[in-house]
Amino acid sequence: MKIEIHPIGVVKNNLQDYQRIEIYEDFLEALKGIENFKYLWVLFWLHKVSEEDRKTLQVHAMGNFSVPKRGVFTTRSPRRPNPIGLTKVKFLKREKNIILVQGLDAFEGSPVLDIKIVWE
Repeated sequence: MKIEIHPIGVVKNNLQDYQRIEIYEDFLEALKGIENFKYLWVLFWLHKVSEEDRKTLQVHAMGNFSVPKRGVFTTRSPRRPNPIGLTKVKFLKREKNIILVQGLDAFEGSPVLDIKIVWE
């Protein structure tokens, strides 16, 4: 089965105190009501992971070579068959198609795949 994923936005500025996500204009209406939530899940593509790294199935967790290797599905390693990142972030503010968040561990230029609210 072939699956196609199309980004809804991109990480623009990954600053120390907050991160800026630009949502593409086609998806602007999907942001309606986002201000009502304190936390969000951001799914993004780990675009710097090479094709070779995607073949890695076991790693030393946290790069700690003193512990035995574990399967990538039991770690937060970016080296995985489908390099999809997931981070719970604090929503700070929305400015039209830009959302400001805190705690996003994505690189600048990372394609954003989806955003989901966190129920609290």
